Amino acid sequence: MSNKRDYYEVLGIARDASPDDIRKAYRALARKFHPDVNKEADAESTFKDINEANSVLSDPEKRAIYDRFGHNGPQMGGGGGDPFGGEDPFSAIFESFFGGAGGGRGQRGPKSGADLKYVLKLSFEEAVFGVEKTIEYRRQETCGSCRGNGAQEGTEPTRCTRCNGTGEVRQRSPIFNMVTVMACDTCRGEGVVIAIPCRECRGDGRVRTLHTLNLKIPAGIDSQSQLRMTGEGEVGPRGGPFGNLYVVFEIQPHAYFRRQENDIIYEMSVNVAQAALGATLTIPTLDGSEPLKINAGMQSGTSFRLRGKGVPMLRANGRGDQIVVAKVVIPEKLSEEQRVLFTALAHTFSPSTSTNAGNAGQQDGAAPDDEGILDRIKSALGL
Repeated sequence: MSNKRDYYEVLGIARDASPDDIRKAYRALARKFHPDVNKEADAESTFKDINEANSVLSDPEKRAIYDRFGHNGPQMGGGGGDPFGGEDPFSAIFESFFGGAGGGRGQRGPKSGADLKYVLKLSFEEAVFGVEKTIEYRRQETCGSCRGNGAQEGTEPTRCTRCNGTGEVRQRSPIFNMVTVMACDTCRGEGVVIAIPCRECRGDGRVRTLHTLNLKIPAGIDSQSQLRMTGEGEVGPRGGPFGNLYVVFEIQPHAYFRRQENDIIYEMSVNVAQAALGATLTIPTLDGSEPLKINAGMQSGTSFRLRGKGVPMLRANGRGDQIVVAKVVIPEKLSEEQRVLFTALAHTFSPSTSTNAGNAGQQDGAAPDDEGILDRIKSALGL
């Protein structure tokens, strides 16, 4: 006959108490009799009894066996033995293949904190030439009050009696003789029980804090790029390592430049006279304004390549190019003087092939592109 006190009596609850009633009773008694708080001679012994009672009554299967057999049940350390403890050849083989951590043979390592993502907006020029930025974001950091262990200052977490501090429990199926390893539901896989949670972090061991980080953005970054900042994510539970921070970029469009990988595309507007007579125009580049000479008779869509005026290579030396695409602009409205001049000019051109579609050849050596421009001029003049 066992001399142990009834577990329901230890926790001061009725036999039909709900799981929530058990949890509340355990927490209240654990706070009262924790050895770091209660200095009475029998406090430590009482605290162990409370933990033992909770480990049985908080587990539905163990509680059902206890309700039926009392302390002499097969799980209670009586003559029937403990079917969930001990070692046997099958469990040894199972753990050698699948790395089970039961039987107190090594607690799992601390869990890493969560990774975070930060979206950073950059101007077109900042992405091209690189920039230094200071960002702020909130992340979980170690609680300064409890130093990450989750227990109120002046107390310490205690080893979980159910899993013996491993954070895992094993259950063997009597039908298939298979061992199932799962996280301990008493300590939630942490291996320790916190009787008096820290008031600052409420037992989590972490607090959300505003974190400042200086970033050096390399030249040539684009919206497909991201930076991984190792260890700048959230801290893991119970002193686990920090996760990572992933910085992704949102590049703002430019007023007139367009990026194509490492090349810069610039569309240059040219009037009819400049295209026909040739001209030297001033165009913008990423490095400032530069002159660009166009020859007489230039056609719309002609492109010019300025070597080394593009975006710096992200993972190599050198830069891309700037490609200038000419667009001949036909005026939509003309002054009276312009209309007179264009009308006189129009009569000097040969008829277009559109009005002589049946002719086998072109007259006076007029080029098809020249005739296309003439058609557009006539259309603008209403001729």
